[in-house]
Amino acid sequence: MADAPLAIGIDIGGTKVAGGIVDADGVVRRRTRRDTPHRSTSPRVVEDTIVSVVEELLESGDDIAAVGIGAAGFVAADRATVVFAPHLSWRNEPLRERLGERLALPIFVDNDANAAVWAEHRFGAGRGESHLVMVNLGTGIGGGIVLDGRVFRGRFGIAGEFGHMQVVPDGIRCECGNRGCWEQYASGNALVREARALMSAGSPVVSDLFERVGGRPEDLTGPLVTEAAKDGDPLARELLGEIGRWLGIGMADLAAALDPGTFVIGGGVSAAGELLLAPAREAFRRQLTGRGYRPEAQIVSAELGNEAGLVGAADLARTDALG
Repeated sequence: MADAPLAIGIDIGGTKVAGGIVDADGVVRRRTRRDTPHRSTSPRVVEDTIVSVVEELLESGDDIAAVGIGAAGFVAADRATVVFAPHLSWRNEPLRERLGERLALPIFVDNDANAAVWAEHRFGAGRGESHLVMVNLGTGIGGGIVLDGRVFRGRFGIAGEFGHMQVVPDGIRCECGNRGCWEQYASGNALVREARALMSAGSPVVSDLFERVGGRPEDLTGPLVTEAAKDGDPLARELLGEIGRWLGIGMADLAAALDPGTFVIGGGVSAAGELLLAPAREAFRRQLTGRGYRPEAQIVSAELGNEAGLVGAADLARTDALG
């Protein structure tokens, strides 16, 4: 595959625009990045940033087949229009058309989670699995689906918004406007919220976490809780176990609907490893419809980390550009 065309992948998040030249084996040969312009700026400013990243990568002189864009937001089924991007200024933005006016390459736009699940399917933890679901645990919960070896985007391109499945009727209010969404119970935000609540209440069980943030609950982050859990702090382990339990409950619902062979768990919270996955597997088995009488999906950690989005975006673009 060494002589197969290269492609550029762009991963756009709330804080960074990362780009890379990716070969047909999923290896990133060259990288660059920019800060994401502030969300209040116009769509043009974000597009300027994308063009700048692509032009820098093209300075390598490599033969590039296509550019793939992975955007955090709703991308229409035409893979050309960003319907809504919460951290950017895009509202029904014809992104492929706008970029096509400035870049003389085939351009394909996709949701960042779709790009990530494709990367894990092709090159990571989901290699060889035809029915794959990826759950990304970060500030919220995102996800992607591969069915029969193809990315499943849904009728309108918005499949995979798992974080907003309701798991608790009339539960905690979510930023989306609804109550009881899955990401309010199994995400980085949920982990930090529960720890801070105990700290604000003055509970003696949070003494270790208090020391780590100098007595300032507002400085607590998910990675700090994970670090404390890995160091053996009982409360931090308990909190991660609770997040894992809710993760397993939600995956059991997804299994009832989609019946995947493998769940891949990515995102920042997945850095907790088995402290998260072990309770998730236990809750999944307990909650699974038809448990004991059906095959069970594997639950594994993602392998490609932060580069999954740009690797997947590049590979999807190359595949489509070559027909």
